[in-house]
Amino acid sequence: MDTTDFALRTEYITLDALLKAAGWASSGGEAKTAIAEGRALVNGEPETRRGRKLRAGDRVEYEGRALNITGAAA
Repeated sequence: MDTTDFALRTEYITLDALLKAAGWASSGGEAKTAIAEGRALVNGEPETRRGRKLRAGDRVEYEGRALNITGAAA
């Protein structure tokens, strides 16, 4: 699985915003549908809440790719 780090600029990012920021969803509607279908995993569990707040230490998996959420760069 292709894994990269995603550095937060604020305290958290929502799951739908992360999918768009990572380029994994081309629109909010696409992100909403993918999340509603349970295709995104947060810390290994299917997540269906698009507003789920992701913080440093969380891991998101989607279609064979993964992101480790890290704190803001110093």
